[in-house]
Amino acid sequence: MSDVGPRRMLPELTDRTRFYWEGGRSGQLLILCCQRCGYYLHPPAPLCPVDHSTELAPERVSGRGRVASFTVDHHRWLPAPEPPYVIALVELAEQEALRLTTNIVGCPPEDVHIGMEVAVTFEHQADSEGRGDVWLPMFRPIGGAAGA
Repeated sequence: MSDVGPRRMLPELTDRTRFYWEGGRSGQLLILCCQRCGYYLHPPAPLCPVDHSTELAPERVSGRGRVASFTVDHHRWLPAPEPPYVIALVELAEQEALRLTTNIVGCPPEDVHIGMEVAVTFEHQADSEGRGDVWLPMFRPIGGAAGA
């Protein structure tokens, strides 16, 4: 987990998403899960697309996955992150097609590749506007990945 100086654009915390953005406080990646069939939903939704149950609750996942797709951004849009940086779709190990849009950190952008094994890390962002602090899930290479 890290605290950074430059500010990122922060998400709005709602009753439906607060668990996701605050889970990093305790080092947990929490994903909404159907309590009847076990299907993970991301982004959170009010009902399970598999069995239409409304019995949904956040559950801790391993935080491990693979890079499914990515792009390298070379343009500065906000004060953070510093370009170039990687925007990626990471498919979590728990379920096929359970993907998060995130950043890959901890290695040079040129070392990122499709299939790269990654693990979650959290970037803490304090909210100066009174909406609540967030812990942004980012992913870093694991195993034999370059730059790990």
